[in-house]
Amino acid sequence: MSVRINDFVIRFANVNGTGSASANNMFAKSIFRMGVPVSPKNIFPSNIQGLPTWYEVRVSEKGYMGRREGIDLMVAVNPQSFTKDVASIKPGGYLLYDSTKPLYDDRRQDITYIGVPMTALCLANYEVPRLQQLFKNIVYVGALSKLLDIEVKVFEDIFAEQFAGKEKLIAPNLQAIELGRKYIEDHYDFPLNIRVSRRDLVRDSILVDGNTACGLGAVYGGATVAAWYPITPSTSLMDAFDKYASKLRIDAEGKKNYAIVQMEDELASMGVVLGASWNGARSFTATSGPGISLMSEFIGLSYFAEVPGVVVDVQRGGPSTGMPTRTQQSDILLAAYASHGDTKHILLFPSTPKECFDMMADSFDLAERLQTMIFMMTDLDLGMNDHMSPPFDWNDSREYDRGKVLNVRQLEEVKSWGRYRDPDGDGIPYRTLPGTHPTKGAYFTRGTSRDEDAKYTEESAPYVRNMQRLQVKWETAKTMVPKPEIVRNEAGVSEAIIYFGTTAWAAQESLDILEDQGINLNAMRVKAFPFGNEVVEFLANHDTVYVIEQNRDAQFKTLLVNELGEDPAKFISVLNYDGFPITADFVSQTIQARKLATVGNI
Repeated sequence: MSVRINDFVIRFANVNGTGSASANNMFAKSIFRMGVPVSPKNIFPSNIQGLPTWYEVRVSEKGYMGRREGIDLMVAVNPQSFTKDVASIKPGGYLLYDSTKPLYDDRRQDITYIGVPMTALCLANYEVPRLQQLFKNIVYVGALSKLLDIEVKVFEDIFAEQFAGKEKLIAPNLQAIELGRKYIEDHYDFPLNIRVSRRDLVRDSILVDGNTACGLGAVYGGATVAAWYPITPSTSLMDAFDKYASKLRIDAEGKKNYAIVQMEDELASMGVVLGASWNGARSFTATSGPGISLMSEFIGLSYFAEVPGVVVDVQRGGPSTGMPTRTQQSDILLAAYASHGDTKHILLFPSTPKECFDMMADSFDLAERLQTMIFMMTDLDLGMNDHMSPPFDWNDSREYDRGKVLNVRQLEEVKSWGRYRDPDGDGIPYRTLPGTHPTKGAYFTRGTSRDEDAKYTEESAPYVRNMQRLQVKWETAKTMVPKPEIVRNEAGVSEAIIYFGTTAWAAQESLDILEDQGINLNAMRVKAFPFGNEVVEFLANHDTVYVIEQNRDAQFKTLLVNELGEDPAKFISVLNYDGFPITADFVSQTIQARKLATVGNI
């Protein structure tokens, strides 16, 4: 039997609310601490407790961090989903289950069953019912550590850190690990043909989720006001901002230099963001698709009155309530053209937690330079799941770029100033902050039409001039947003893939899979909308472009066609919208099937 080292997928099938999440996370962390790349995915229901929940861990020595299809080892401890869980295991795989009660006789013949009496072991060793339930999860982690050859010392270190100041909890947790390990040692051959071997592949990488990275990035980006209304999957982002701001935004007297305001709804939250930004504070909100819908009226005001701000859209399954605990990239068009009338908004597409941190910090500079709303387009997968990431870095000498803000001296020197004039020809006017000057610089802004000096008018000519200037600013924005990453651009290759956000992991792995099959594609990862010249030139150099995205209606492709005037026939959509992160298997199989169909039609 062949042995696969550091290359497998484990899925845990649990009941929501039983404390399994921390145990499963600890398992992923243990492999990571052995120097092996891991990619965990938490698949949970939208209720509080009682329904099935799953946790997948992909282990990949090659560093493939996208979700992979097929389960090599299933830890099934939920009777509700047991039959379905067993069916999802790949032939030749393994099932680890609680054998306290006898298992049904109708077993699969192509997988190996590994029974551990988890409940019985906990009943015999722990008296408190709640601890019996919690340590049942630790027992199966211990069993896995023996089956997969994970070092015990790793768990000792994890418990020592996790229970610092609560050292009395370390011993019973280690006891539960040992109960699982001892049972495997006494009853089974080990390790399995899938196993972990220590490596030095993660180096200084960290495991962190995108919401935490965005929250920290907002602090470093200078945000002092956050207004929000709770919604899955963005709530933990505000928790992270509060956590880090409470440590990093405290003055010498111990007072907070920031404000977090929970409003009655998303529309009110956006109103607070605009009011704070107009007054000079860097402010933001975090939400998901339904929240963007409710915020649209004020988003239009931001665009028209040219008030900066930042929105983090942690996308989830829609429409309506949809699948609130599943991932999608289905708010692309909603965010790009939010509000009524002719509006266009800057979208940033981070793919990793580090990009969440960097782009979040940069988004406040970009918002103030362009005097508009910036949308950070993350999703549930990136926002709520841990990902292996390079450590975040920051230059302490960096100064915030507040854009075209007139100071006291400039106001003293200027003879004539108009809030919506365009003296530089880039579409970006100059603005002032309230209280800058006692007599000069004040202006009224509004959602109704006005002239270049911010004076109310409903005359057609000033309105048209203003809308044309906003389009000039949009062209300027193309030179300011993050540049795309050209992953492959070999001469003579006529086909390519284009992708963004969390499709990156699957897309990049699929390139290797397709290359092994003799299919060579060029590739570009887009980091922002509007699309700059780099995207235009890349598309012009290819006859066929596969657009990989996680929604039904090919929203990103629609942007490419609408904004660049490209022939729709050039684009082939690769679409996944089942709520789970797209996989390289799906991408490569879809492209291969399309190419075979094309050959068959010749």
